[in-house]
Amino acid sequence: MKILVVDDETFALKVLVRQLQNLGYVDVLACERAQQALDVLEAEAQAVGLVFCDLQMPEMDGVEFVRHLVRLSYTGGLVLVSGEEERILQSAEKLAHAHRLDVLGALHKPVSPEHLQQVLESNLLRSPLAPRTPAKPYEPAALRRAIETGELVNFYQPKVSLANGAASGVEVLVRWQHPQDGLVYPDQFIAVAEETGLIDALSRNVLSAALHQARAWRDIGLDLHVAVNVSMDNLRPLEFPEAIVEEAGKAGIAVSQLVLEVTESRLMSDVRTTLDILTRLRLKRVGLAIDDFGTGHSSLTQLRDMPFAELKIDRGFVHGAYCDSSRRAIVEASLNMARELGMKTVAEGVEDRADWDFLRAAGCGMAQGYFIAKPMRAAEVPGWVASWESRRAELFGRSA
Repeated sequence: MKILVVDDETFALKVLVRQLQNLGYVDVLACERAQQALDVLEAEAQAVGLVFCDLQMPEMDGVEFVRHLVRLSYTGGLVLVSGEEERILQSAEKLAHAHRLDVLGALHKPVSPEHLQQVLESNLLRSPLAPRTPAKPYEPAALRRAIETGELVNFYQPKVSLANGAASGVEVLVRWQHPQDGLVYPDQFIAVAEETGLIDALSRNVLSAALHQARAWRDIGLDLHVAVNVSMDNLRPLEFPEAIVEEAGKAGIAVSQLVLEVTESRLMSDVRTTLDILTRLRLKRVGLAIDDFGTGHSSLTQLRDMPFAELKIDRGFVHGAYCDSSRRAIVEASLNMARELGMKTVAEGVEDRADWDFLRAAGCGMAQGYFIAKPMRAAEVPGWVASWESRRAELFGRSA
């Protein structure tokens, strides 16, 4: 594999080239100027399998260089290198990811042989990123038909207590079982529902199915809270709280078994109406969670003004927080704030044991993510609960 190293510091460039050669990579081309590297890529981009790029360079900095890699449709791996502060390096890495470049990692100067080897060994065997395929647009008429004919299907992702591992509930995640396209994810049709006035019918469909499923689980001895996402557009009719109580009554489930997760990614168009509806929902003992906390509009203002009982920390902050000082600070601050406000806490995106251990030590209340379980169909939940008990015993000991 041909490797291209770009760095204007001659000594740092020679050191990195020598380190790569010591690891067995002999076809390494060194460039002291970004434009020189671009000339190489212009001529033989497909031949270069990996690029190491410094961020702080004269004439053309690393961020500009990344932009040119995108222009050239570069498909190889990219490692960013910099002596700048960690947050600048993190921002550049996120930018490269956003451009859909295959970023293998980021290294601080001076680059240690151990970190270099770790990045190469842990990432070079990965499959390259799949090319981005545009989302298929769906017509409102097709979505309306799907709602009316029962093509929407609820999946359920378990949530467990970090204190003792007990399964406490599930988040409801809607999918569209399309007759031609198979399973369609909500990012391809929720916006259509919101823009065309179908969101109320869709949400009512999801809610009704989830509540009846909760009753079916309770009848076989599984007492699980169900958390259903609601759009800001659902929080416009003043009779919304009564509709929720009515649906719960039809299913034979207490409203206290229900949590409505309200995303803050959409700015409230009418604060008074939203506050009216949310306050009355809490008076009726419906649980309310602020979802994707920290990623949308006026997070602190909503926490101050709205009667949320649960705070969900977004996966973008959770995964990897144990080894990332910025994410760790945000997670710990969110948990401390929730405790002061008397709110429950849920961490999304718990992907591995390290995430789990960090959140337990930090005092988070509940967790969900692939380390615990992927979203599943309703019929799979009882089996998952049984299998989770074995893992729970391993995680907490038999006394759990």
